[in-house]
Amino acid sequence: MGFTMGLNMLLLLAMVATNILSLYHLSSTIQSKPPTPPPVPDHLLRQLQNIRATINHLTSLQPPPTSTTAKKSSTTASIPSDLLLYAHISPIASSCKDHPLLLHQYMNYTPFSLCPDDSSVAESLILRGCHPLPRRRCFSRTTGSIPSSLPTNPFVSLPENTVIWSHYSNCKSFTCLSKLNSEMGFDMKLEKSRFLEYKSDLDLPISQFLQLAKSAKSVIRLVLDIGGGTGTFAAQMKMQNVTVITTTMNLLAPYNEAVALRGLVPLHMPLQQRLPVFDGVLDLVRCSRAVNRWIPLTAMEFMFFDVDRVLRGGGYFWLDHFFSKKVDLDKVFTPLIGKLGYKKVKWAVANKTDSSGMKNGEVYLTALLQKPVSR
Repeated sequence: MGFTMGLNMLLLLAMVATNILSLYHLSSTIQSKPPTPPPVPDHLLRQLQNIRATINHLTSLQPPPTSTTAKKSSTTASIPSDLLLYAHISPIASSCKDHPLLLHQYMNYTPFSLCPDDSSVAESLILRGCHPLPRRRCFSRTTGSIPSSLPTNPFVSLPENTVIWSHYSNCKSFTCLSKLNSEMGFDMKLEKSRFLEYKSDLDLPISQFLQLAKSAKSVIRLVLDIGGGTGTFAAQMKMQNVTVITTTMNLLAPYNEAVALRGLVPLHMPLQQRLPVFDGVLDLVRCSRAVNRWIPLTAMEFMFFDVDRVLRGGGYFWLDHFFSKKVDLDKVFTPLIGKLGYKKVKWAVANKTDSSGMKNGEVYLTALLQKPVSR
């Protein structure tokens, strides 16, 4: 009996000792500082940020949890069904989640019916970085009449009945737009002489540019015109058997329609988008006055290096009437352009003499730069 009691007491002491040791080990583990994890590579951080943005966007589309099924059904019904469907079958541009009301308006339509008259909503989303837009299952609107013929000459008056004028509030005809502001590019009588004449050092007539390229034994065949308005540069180059694609936006006027009516190719594309062209295939990239000091500096730097991506060796980068403050041109934009390491074929600076230019001390820069043949 005494032996049994002693054995039990020994086992009890062993259990107590074991528990004390376990508690000690646990407390020391908790108090000890864990080892510093290795740094996360930058490319993984970028992937995680993209995933987080996508998750935030998708979760914002889901209805908030409620206590009753009726409330769930009501909330789900308030979200356009095609927006939910598209979010599951294809990625949506990350900036779309920052503008839920516009996105909701754009995707709130009746599938398999006529599309809403909402081109301005689509363009508002594009300009805010929600691009590419989600696709929609609705039928595009058309004009009420079919044109009997379309012009083959890109400098004749544009037919009025080929545009859905309800999209635009200021004017309902090309004639009205021409009278409203001749600089908009809809007056074909004025456009016919553009890019052909030399009036100041800022001008670079197409004939002079082609002669410079020929002297450098450089062939010009394929061109991208960024912010090309109604496509007049492309029209003039077409006369020289050069193919030009024009990027343009419909800011209160039918610029894309005008480019197409002239027998040219418009791209409805914002300045912040990556150029939809493969690497090293273009002979020339021209930037119109749409590229100027109002573009954030970082965005402009990315754009310039994307231009470098699509240009072939020996290709040309043409900044046409780029405007900025004189001090910024000297201290900011000239060093930024210099990062490309291009040859300066032409570099001309002159004062911007309109009221805004005089008030802000602005200047114009026209620069023709040539990419190195090899690196």
